[in-house]
Amino acid sequence: MLTTLRRIVLEFSQEAELQNALERMVNSVKKAMKTDCCSIYLADYHQQHFLLMASDGLAKTSQGQSCIGFSEGLVGLVGQREEPLNIADAQQHQDYIHAPEVEEDEFNAFLGTPIIHQRKVLGILAIQQKNSRHYTENDEAFLVTLSAQLASALANAEIKSLLNHQQEKNQGVKQLHGIAGAPGIALSEIIVCQPQADLAAVSLKKAPDSQKQLLRFEQAVEKTREEFETLSRKLSGSIDDDSLAIFDVYKQLLDQANLGKEIADKISKGWRADSALKLVIEHYIGQFEAIEDSYFRERASDIRDLGTRLLVNIQQQATEELTLPSEFILLAQDVTASMVAEYQHQGLLGIISLSGSNNSHSAILARSLGLPAIMGVNATVLSQLHQQQAIIDGYSGELFINPDDGLIQEYQYLLSQEKALTDKVMEVAHLPCITQDGRAIEVLLNAGLSAGFEHTAKLGALGIGLYRTEIPFMNRNCFPSEQEQTQIYRKVLQVFPKHGVTMRTLDVGGDKSLPYFPINEENPFLGWRGIRITLDHPEIFLVQVRAMLRANQGLNNLEIMLPMISGVEEVDEAIRLINQAFFELKAELTQDITAELMSASNVDGHLTLQQAQLKAQAVSAKLVRPKIGIMLEVPSVIFQMEALAKRVDFFSVGSNDLTQYLLAVDRNNSQVANLYDAFHPAVLSALNSIAQQSAQHLTPISLCGELASQPAGAILLLAMGFDKISMNGHNVPRIKWVIRHIAFEQAQIILDKTLTLTTAKQVHSYLNEQLEALGLGGFIRAGY
Repeated sequence: MLTTLRRIVLEFSQEAELQNALERMVNSVKKAMKTDCCSIYLADYHQQHFLLMASDGLAKTSQGQSCIGFSEGLVGLVGQREEPLNIADAQQHQDYIHAPEVEEDEFNAFLGTPIIHQRKVLGILAIQQKNSRHYTENDEAFLVTLSAQLASALANAEIKSLLNHQQEKNQGVKQLHGIAGAPGIALSEIIVCQPQADLAAVSLKKAPDSQKQLLRFEQAVEKTREEFETLSRKLSGSIDDDSLAIFDVYKQLLDQANLGKEIADKISKGWRADSALKLVIEHYIGQFEAIEDSYFRERASDIRDLGTRLLVNIQQQATEELTLPSEFILLAQDVTASMVAEYQHQGLLGIISLSGSNNSHSAILARSLGLPAIMGVNATVLSQLHQQQAIIDGYSGELFINPDDGLIQEYQYLLSQEKALTDKVMEVAHLPCITQDGRAIEVLLNAGLSAGFEHTAKLGALGIGLYRTEIPFMNRNCFPSEQEQTQIYRKVLQVFPKHGVTMRTLDVGGDKSLPYFPINEENPFLGWRGIRITLDHPEIFLVQVRAMLRANQGLNNLEIMLPMISGVEEVDEAIRLINQAFFELKAELTQDITAELMSASNVDGHLTLQQAQLKAQAVSAKLVRPKIGIMLEVPSVIFQMEALAKRVDFFSVGSNDLTQYLLAVDRNNSQVANLYDAFHPAVLSALNSIAQQSAQHLTPISLCGELASQPAGAILLLAMGFDKISMNGHNVPRIKWVIRHIAFEQAQIILDKTLTLTTAKQVHSYLNEQLEALGLGGFIRAGY
């Protein structure tokens, strides 16, 4: 039976035309179940009815014509109940409706089951038989299993059919949905960009001429490096912030100390240049795709982009240039950062990527460039979207294909309003973040790719609330040295010399493994990660802390933050190690300076050893022990805050992970991602409790996470009493504008009401109403 199920689903998925697939499927089900009739009805939510699409047993003339209302008949009842319905004598059932056009009078037994995809009923699959009998449990199990397996295939097939129909008829607006990757609106023609080379198509082969293969690779590396430098220069005229750092990462990966060395090693073992590239790139893609954290998982796309460009140059392909109109929307299976950089000066108005998320580098670049972006669009036929007119709404993640004049006029008006709002926001970007009645909250930056934050500082950020230190560890084949880390951290600290820079210690583990430090666990999400791994390996932790302390000399704006804390013991041990590193480094500095002074004194004879030691101690006294804080992301710490407050200088909520752990939801799992919501009443209650306890213990509290970058979230955090909120650079001026246009008293009233609501849906509805009433609706939708 399992083989039959797989065959039916496979045949359905492989059929190009939806109607043919449906007809073939009902015929196969009828034969497999040895019944007299099999039919499929598809839901039409606009007309609020089920339409008979295909049947083997009912009248051919009724197919595509016969409709049953959502609340009518046995088919409607299956849809309403969202569960199977097994009836021995259907015509005697109280909900049975006689439809003479389908010619089903001779059928009595009825078994219907809903086809549900992502909680939405797509249709009803039904079988009927002349004999009056209940279908067996095996029959019911087979039909339910088949419906579940068909759901995803049917959802994709409906989209494909929709686009086919549009191409044939060339009329009617079609709407697709994706993830809102970057806010904004674009109206233009779609240009589809297909990859020029495919690593998956490379067959693994060896070659006798290793030196020749190595030369091919080195030439490809040099050409690729030049391409990235050109793209970076093009972008630097428009932006100068952390999002540009992807090109630095690309160039670092090409170095002999990183991916370049691994590929060269493969070549030296006899592999052809393209085969060696495939082996190494696909290994790293697998490493990154296995990571739980969506921010780091999206780096797999960057590695794939790098590999594709190298492959094009290894194969010495001539670059095929797209024929571009003066303005266009770019669409690709995976829009990469280099694609955005390549086309952004050529009339690019927005991007659509069939894969990726709002953590993709293309989305990050799009936000910095002010380009709307939609990621993860559920469409299967790129070619049919080429040169189609479209509207993308980066606020809602909606994509409109072939919009009519009315929709175009509506979005043109919204576009003019959006520009007016952006101009107003930028006018106050440098003003303090203070409410209308004088309550202040600091807006900080989330960063972590490189030290290129100058542009973001100009946008009004008062420091860095979260600097991720993982990237220098991940893009290499061994742990970075203390000197290397010191140089990186020093550059970061120098960008905000008068403001705090909070550096999170290494946060890797089973879900964010390093290529040279593999970790295999059954449940990495709850395993060896964050502070747990660095405390188990103090040699790694101490080197990083020493590098931070060295980098902080003379600046004294460093704050150290410990991730994944679940108990007091971890904090005590981490502080002990930080103190150890601090006093060791202080002693080393005193000794080194003394030696330098005595060496100089031997020349002119002015200093005694005691005088040299006193001067050295005075210099080393400038090495300041930084503030130490912890991330509140594991729920257990909510109940230990009094003890923790006695040990640390500040708290910082990692709202993304805290939400996942509180709701037991992996937001990267498409099956449950819709349950992930930082506005869930339980999450908001937890955040409010954290803020109240922090105030009670006089411990500063901040939050770094997506919640802070949303206008409604920022208002709630302000009212709860958070001192600082940290976010991506492009959101800094927007959130400052929101805070400056509300009174603290108003925010508290909104919070009080919000905390009484019992569902996330109620919370979103209420907060959206309040933003509209405050004149801030333009930050959550198109228009002002």
